[in-house]
Amino acid sequence: MKAVVVLPAYNEASVIRQVISNLPKKLNGISSLEYVVINDGSTDQTGEMVKKEGIKVLSHIINRGLGAAIKTGIDYAKSQKADLLVTFDSDGQHNPRDLQKVINPILQEKADLVIGSRFKNYQKAPLDRLIINKLANLATLVFFGVSTTDSQSGLRSFSKKALQFIDYRADKMDFSSEILLEAKRHNLKVSEVPIDLIYTQYSREKGQKNINSLSVFAKLLVRLYR
Repeated sequence: MKAVVVLPAYNEASVIRQVISNLPKKLNGISSLEYVVINDGSTDQTGEMVKKEGIKVLSHIINRGLGAAIKTGIDYAKSQKADLLVTFDSDGQHNPRDLQKVINPILQEKADLVIGSRFKNYQKAPLDRLIINKLANLATLVFFGVSTTDSQSGLRSFSKKALQFIDYRADKMDFSSEILLEAKRHNLKVSEVPIDLIYTQYSREKGQKNINSLSVFAKLLVRLYR
């Protein structure tokens, strides 16, 4: 079983080496494990920092957005004939131990798409982020008919079947909800597993800005009816 873990990165030079150093070298059930960083047009030393860790880097010339970075990672995983793909944020807001959690349902053939939910076990979150998450989940349910506790989670896994069928259009953060719509359209099995909720001052500054949430919701509505 071959797995590719994709880390989208934009100006993460100050933390990316620490994030990479904490990633597990092995995962149970995986015979071939590869990490690849998608350097999404960074203007700092992100690419150079990653190369020092001996990790493969795929770079965008300009900053295209999180959705576009993940799509580059998906295309790479397909080219490598990966059996499983995982997305993992590069700003330090995920616990590396949770990688095993999100791949287990796929290894057990219980799911095609697994969402690592930061809110499934009702962990305490900053109020503004909790509100954003609730609104995003509501929008995903109303617009797409898909229920989830964490539609915007950056930690998720895809089976080989999911990689073949999921084809989203969004380049920005709204791609997260579109992935769930694609899963529904193709009758893919979707599962959620609880993961640690980690918010640092750095990850909050790097993450989705509160003011951008309305734009994301508007894009979801437009995409539903186009």
